[in-house]
Amino acid sequence: MVSFRTILKSMYCMEQAEGVGAKVRRSVGTMGMRNFSPFLMLDHFNVSPDAGFPDHPHRGQETITLVMKGQFLHEDFTGASGVLNPGDLQFMTAGKGICHSEMPYSPDGSHVEGMQLWVDLPENLKHAEPRYRDLRDAEIPVAEPNDKVRVKVISGKSYGVESVKDLAYTPVEYYNYTVKPGGEFVQELPTDFNAFLYILRGSLLINGSTIPKYHAVFFNRDGEAIGGSVPEDSEDTNFVIIGGKVLNQKIVQHGPFVETSKERIYEAFLDYQYGRNGFERARGWSSKIGHGVDEKLYRVLTGESDKKDTNVKVDL
Repeated sequence: MVSFRTILKSMYCMEQAEGVGAKVRRSVGTMGMRNFSPFLMLDHFNVSPDAGFPDHPHRGQETITLVMKGQFLHEDFTGASGVLNPGDLQFMTAGKGICHSEMPYSPDGSHVEGMQLWVDLPENLKHAEPRYRDLRDAEIPVAEPNDKVRVKVISGKSYGVESVKDLAYTPVEYYNYTVKPGGEFVQELPTDFNAFLYILRGSLLINGSTIPKYHAVFFNRDGEAIGGSVPEDSEDTNFVIIGGKVLNQKIVQHGPFVETSKERIYEAFLDYQYGRNGFERARGWSSKIGHGVDEKLYRVLTGESDKKDTNVKVDL
């Protein structure tokens, strides 16, 4: 028998403006939960194709982006670029410095939906070389312990099914659950990991409390697992469980820069301003996608313009 973690805090995540015309529901990174080591921020974003997150820098953290609807393009000052489709993820290590652009595209003009998680880096890795790791939907193992529970094992191990390895520097576990009414789930986690969940659709019954959608639930580190169920009168419930190893270090964050002291934050701003110590390639750089992605640019970036078929066909 495993011991279950108790609830530290549950809170509703209100929609707010972010970036250029984007809307997000933020859980970690608010006054309600400023930091939850190693996590710095979680945004459930919903952006129109003419909005997005144009050219901006990062240092000292990793980001994990999950796309649920539409396409999400990225481009950085190293020349790396790519497209995330529904179900795909990107693990990005900013390390000592990266400048990139993250922009939505939707062939029918509908909004693009996804989640972005910011993860702190251990102090000795904050100035590592930047890197990317895309994880395609088809690569993600799935656990189905019964006919009511389905888990996409993005990172970690669930019901005996293990994920792809070496996705991020900071140890993180990430599970995308879909549970039918009447279904129960148990997700074991290392005892030195903080863990929380966020409900995208439906509701959960946890420790005797009913938690509706758009709520984040943060847990104490007083058990070996998170457990719950979906009420019989609810709909199919979709939620993510996210855990990460607690980093015993100070978090000093200013915008997209995360360090362990104010002095290092000042250095990050100067390095970015003067194009040095990891930001050399930021000088004069601007992305192709930063002003928005229309059909013509999307076809060029994805190679679709080389095909004879003039109809853009993207499976959403």
